[in-house]
Amino acid sequence: MLILMTAVMLCAWGYGLARRNGGWTDAFWVFGSGVALTAAALFPLHPHLPPQPRQWLMAGLVALWALRLGGYIAVRVAGHEHEDPRYARFRADWGRDYPRNMLFVTLPQAPATALLSFSVLIAARTPGALGPRDLLGVAILLVAIGGEALADEQMKRFKADPAHQGKVADTGLWGWSRHPNYFFEWLGWLAYPAIGLNPARPVTWLSFVAAAVMFLLLTRISGIPPLEEAQLASKGEAYRAYQRRVSAFFPLPPQQPVKSS
Repeated sequence: MLILMTAVMLCAWGYGLARRNGGWTDAFWVFGSGVALTAAALFPLHPHLPPQPRQWLMAGLVALWALRLGGYIAVRVAGHEHEDPRYARFRADWGRDYPRNMLFVTLPQAPATALLSFSVLIAARTPGALGPRDLLGVAILLVAIGGEALADEQMKRFKADPAHQGKVADTGLWGWSRHPNYFFEWLGWLAYPAIGLNPARPVTWLSFVAAAVMFLLLTRISGIPPLEEAQLASKGEAYRAYQRRVSAFFPLPPQQPVKSS
């Protein structure tokens, strides 16, 4: 899996440079991870034994995630003239070093997929017939996909209104979290421990690896920090006020702005 994803991310790096759009990195990663994790879910439990119902269910959940998110990202990147603010900021800050530095942004995403596979593999290999916990896992993923799609659609509608040019989107889900799409993306990875966790078997605690990795990536590394830096650079005090009112990640009731006397 690591070799496959390294090859995928090298292609992502080269294609992004050729198209002068780093946003393709995300599309390559999602689709590549979808293929790799689906294959991991269906990997035989024993030689000559066909995939079991839970393996097919896990493969279906991964495929659904990849098709929804990857399709959205690919359409967005292909249809927009402007580069994703995160990568545009990298391009501006790094200048001539952009190609080299982007390689070090792109390649670490390969081992990230390998870490995500722990959660998928453990859930797929949970013994027993399908039952309520499988339904819970499916429900979590469907809520996550629906919430992320709603957040994306709300942002799309906000940006499409000329009256909102240069303004901060703070309505709908974006009034409760500055990054509701990232929150729901993280939430979806809790579907796998919901299915695979068995406290009596210590190894199954590794089913939380995917959620932990995604939380770290989204809140500390490649998600919120560079995006908020770009938003502050473009919107200034309006975005700082938004930061003071609205939770960064977990949806919470917005704080009322303090009125000056």
